[in-house]
Amino acid sequence: MKAGPRLLRNFKQENDIIEHFAVDEKTCTRCGICGEACPARIVVFRDRKSVPVPLDGAEELCLVCGHCVAICPSGALAHRSMSPAQCPPMQKDWLPSPEQAEHFLRSRRSIRVYQERSVDRDTLAKLIEIAAYAPTGHNSQTVNWLIISAPEEVQKMAGLVVDWMRRLIQELPQLAREMHLERIVTAWDQGVDRICRSAPHVIVAHAAKDDRFAPNSCPIALSYLELAAPSLGLGTCWAGYFTAAAGNWPPLQEALGLPEGHKCFGAVMAGYPKYRYQRLPMRRTPSVTWR
Repeated sequence: MKAGPRLLRNFKQENDIIEHFAVDEKTCTRCGICGEACPARIVVFRDRKSVPVPLDGAEELCLVCGHCVAICPSGALAHRSMSPAQCPPMQKDWLPSPEQAEHFLRSRRSIRVYQERSVDRDTLAKLIEIAAYAPTGHNSQTVNWLIISAPEEVQKMAGLVVDWMRRLIQELPQLAREMHLERIVTAWDQGVDRICRSAPHVIVAHAAKDDRFAPNSCPIALSYLELAAPSLGLGTCWAGYFTAAAGNWPPLQEALGLPEGHKCFGAVMAGYPKYRYQRLPMRRTPSVTWR
């Protein structure tokens, strides 16, 4: 994507390196906010009368985070990758109050009982789109998604997790007892799915095994996803057994078919909740140390 034509037309190029972003000299107020907000500190001012210019080497250092475009009060700065017109304005009246934010976060529930109907692809795609705005280390944005959308495929995967549990019960009985795996397997044998909870879908966040940001980026993205889910009428639950098996059980890894060199860093079940919660349950008082 290129910066808007008007911005480029009004941008005064002072040297060869000023191609990373464009500044409209007519609307730029020289306030300096973009320079202060830039995480990489590559937006610089030569003096108080000049518009900002990229630091030498900006191309390599830039995170392409969009902070400079997003924070400019007059919309005078366009990054090579995005223009102000491409970035929707903040809707301040949509932001929750402290009480509303607390209520929203406390109302989040892990859903383990789902309706027997699938979620349409557009809704699931919208959920992923929202989750993609989660922060990632160095703005790497390397989280990839696998949506297991067929309920029968979800059950197949759950069965592979049970196979992994049976192996653990045989080879690592102490660990199996600590994880209460015999109860999970017994329930499965009796027709009760405590792996994926008979959810219609499972959403997997994956990335390259050697991606140093992925162990944090993927769970954070999944957290965004589960917080966004209720707004679309959906419920989710972290698929802990599934994630553990995906990291250790070759048959499940083969069934997932992730790209070569990729690993599952987290998964959630998803679907329409069968029941609606009525109250906000209590939690222990947080343990806090002040220094």
